[in-house]
This record gives sequence, C-alpha cells and structure tokens, in this order.
Amino acid sequence: MNAYDIIVIVFLILSTAGLWKIFEKAGEDGWKAVVPFLNFYIWLKIINKPIWWYIFILVPFINVFVILLMVVEILKCFGKESIGAQALGVIFPFFYLPYLGFSGKEQYLDPDKREKVKKGPAREWVDAIIFAVVAATIIRTFFIEAYTIPTSSMEGSLLRGDFLFVSKVSYGPRVPITPLTFPFVHHTLPLTSTTKSYFEWISLPYYRYPGLNSINRYDAVVFNYPDGDTLSTVFQSNDSYYSLVRQNGKRDVWNNKRKYGDIIARPVDKRENYIKRCVGLPGDSLQVIDQVVFINGKALEPPKYAQFSYQVITDGSRLSDRLIDKLGIHEVVSTGNPSISYAYMNEDAAEKLKETPVVKSVTRLTHPAGNPDDIKRIYPYNQAYGWSVDNFGPLYIPKAGESIEINTGNIHLYRRAIHAYEGHDLEVKDGKVIIDGVVSDSYTFEMDYYFMMGDNRHNSADSRYWGFVPENHIVGKAVFVWLSLNPDKSWFQGKIRWDKLFRVVK
Repeated sequence: MNAYDIIVIVFLILSTAGLWKIFEKAGEDGWKAVVPFLNFYIWLKIINKPIWWYIFILVPFINVFVILLMVVEILKCFGKESIGAQALGVIFPFFYLPYLGFSGKEQYLDPDKREKVKKGPAREWVDAIIFAVVAATIIRTFFIEAYTIPTSSMEGSLLRGDFLFVSKVSYGPRVPITPLTFPFVHHTLPLTSTTKSYFEWISLPYYRYPGLNSINRYDAVVFNYPDGDTLSTVFQSNDSYYSLVRQNGKRDVWNNKRKYGDIIARPVDKRENYIKRCVGLPGDSLQVIDQVVFINGKALEPPKYAQFSYQVITDGSRLSDRLIDKLGIHEVVSTGNPSISYAYMNEDAAEKLKETPVVKSVTRLTHPAGNPDDIKRIYPYNQAYGWSVDNFGPLYIPKAGESIEINTGNIHLYRRAIHAYEGHDLEVKDGKVIIDGVVSDSYTFEMDYYFMMGDNRHNSADSRYWGFVPENHIVGKAVFVWLSLNPDKSWFQGKIRWDKLFRVVK
C-alpha cells in the first residue's frame, strides 16, 4: 500500500463519518452512509434531487463533478450559501462534512422548508463562473485537454501550429501532483515570465486511474519533459539546466545571472508538455542503425510520416514556395549559397523533388557514431558510447518489476532513472555502484519507461537526447486535430490550413 492509498482511505473514512452524522440529522439511519450505492440514493433524497442524477453518479469521472454538486447541496441544507463556504466544502469535503455532521450547532434544514436565498445578478454571474471553472478543470484534469504543437519535431504527421485534443482517459488520468494551481494555465501565471501558477504546499504522490488501454508502439504521446525538472529562467525548456551545464560548465550557469537567470525546479506535472511518438516500450531492447530503428533485434517498418534532413543542390534557382507547399515540405534552411539548401521532408517528397528541373541532387544526410560533438548532446553523454541520432544503442528500456545487472560500465544509462525518477541515492565509488548506501550489482525498477522519438527524426529533441520517459510523466494520447494554423503566414496569406482541419491523429 502506497502513501496515496493511505491518504485516500483516511479521506474516505472522514467523509463517510461526516455523512453518517448528516444522515442522522436528516432523519435517516446513519449506517446507510457506509452501504455502497444505497448511500448515494439517500444522499440524493435528503438534498431533494431527482433520482435520474444517479445515472451520472455511475459514469466514471463525470461522477466526480456530480458528487461535488451534491456536496454543495448538502452545504445549502445547513445554510451555507456563501461562496467561501461552498468553495471550502468542495475543496475539503473530507473535513467540512464531518464538521457539519458532528457540530452541535449545525442543523439540517429540509430543502422544501428552508427559505430560498435570493441572488442578485452579480451573484448569479459569480456562481456561473465558478461552476464553469470547476467543470472545465475537472474535464481538463480527468478527460481531455487542448494542446498546441509548438515545434516542428513531429512533422510531417503533426504540424507546428496544430491545435489538438489530448485524451487523459486513454492511458488513465493522473491525479494532480500539485493540486493547488491557478485554473487553465500550466506552470506560469499569465502576463508573467517566471511567476509560478501553483503552490507546493500540498504535493500528492503519483497515482493513475485505470485507462482504456495501454501505450502502444507508434502512439503520439504527450508527456512532461523529463529533463525539465531543473531549468534556467532565461532558457526554460529550450535548453535544460543539465544541457547548459554540459555545454558551459556548472560554475558559469550558476554565477552568470544575466545570461541564465535563476535556476528553478519544477514538480513532475508542471514540467513542459512534449509530444513525441512512442517507439520503445517497457522491456524492449532498442537500437538505431543507420537511421533504422530495431526493437529486440527486428527492424521496424519505417513510418511513412518520418522525415529526415536532406541537402538540396539546385542550378542556382531558389525552391519556390508553391513547390515546397505542393510537396508538403514544411521547413527549408538557407545556407547563404543560393544553390545549396537543407530541407526536412519524407522520402516520397525527396523522390519527387529530384524530378524537378532546377534540382541537381537531393541527398539524405547521415550522422555517424563517434562524432565528438555528440558527446555533450546525445544520451548518455559519455564518450565510451559515442552514439548519434542515426546510430544509437543498444539500450534496454526498463520495465516495472524487472531487474537488471548494474555496474560501472552501464550505470550511465540508468543513473537518472534510479536517482531522479525513482528517488534513490546513487554514487559510484572505488569501482562500485552504491544505492542508498548499499553496494549493489543489480536493480529492480519501480516504474515502466518509454522511448520517444519525433517524426522529424533530424529535428527533434527526444529520448536520443535525454533518455527514458517514466510512466509518471505521461499526460495522455493525442487523438484529434481540430484546427491548424501556419505560423509562418498571415491571415491574408492563408494562415488556416483548411486541408488539415478535423483529422484523427495517426
């Protein structure tokens, strides 16, 4: 039994005890509060609500919202009509319900007999806004959340400027780790660049409700940026603290406030949201050889949406915007030489581009292993591996409950999972791996991990750069694009991509 289970049990006992006494004050037998299904029927009865409400109590996640409404109605039965009292009751029902039940001065009033409170227009608006905020927060937390693609890392399946819905129920909604937060924002208050939108006075342990399915290979997954636990206020998630230290040294990062700003830490659920495609599942052995992904020794079929970088040489002519749009090429990088440019595109577009009269050659770029420049960029940042984005691994992806042998030779691969994600003290001393003060030659993982890659394989900061994605970082599954705007065009130039609206994410 984990800490979250204990907290839930305590809150359940407190709430049930409060309902027991409330039922008695309402003229019902208190013991009915502990009988499943009967308790909600009695509850609806004493707040004088129609029995069809019971249907919504039986619907997962919607029942959370309905029960909060029932709490508000109970408060009204005790004369608690103020916004403050109702807000406290909704946020802390496990304390407020026992107070109403056990307090000698709090008396139950039948809904048909109590005097109706007349609300002015201002109060009506306030109640409506609070209702909308609570409803939207519950939907956003447990059902579905809107997300915008900020970068080109998932082209050509998901485009920069796509607005999509992320399903929380697909993999199971995660209980908010930092529940005290400003509504509708992620980690920073609006109109500010560094002011936190959340409080860490209450920090809940990781827990996920059952989902409709598990993560499958090639799912487009939204998750919290694993490397984003520590950041500089200037670079934010564009370059994590760890990346800055590897590039510039720890002393420079900590002392040069003008360049880096302050160094801050964020809890798991407030780290930046990333979206990538899952290519490696827990328990897999993954390797990338010459841009081909191998899982457990078997080559994966190259996805049709995968893009790579190509060098394009022309007769001196510039590639026209019309041609670029026609071939579905979303990014072309100029070099200063009108004959040479670099473009990110899929293989089909590259073959069609070769047929263009002004084009002399189209060559896919490769990144061989052993490049010294990759040591500070490519996971696990160790010259003994020498991996690159095109030649990576072999790497075992940890699975919960499975043990692996650990030693000074492979600890670089799993150090962050053991220390940062699973919270164990780890050090390497005198050629030995020491975990929580004990010399260890094996380790059993507590969570599942995943390996994520962007579809734009040569322009994606993904697991090849910062390693595994732990299960507690998973937010949800990208399911539907409802709007697509081209950030490089104005409204008069055709900003809306009409052919990309209302599409299912594949």
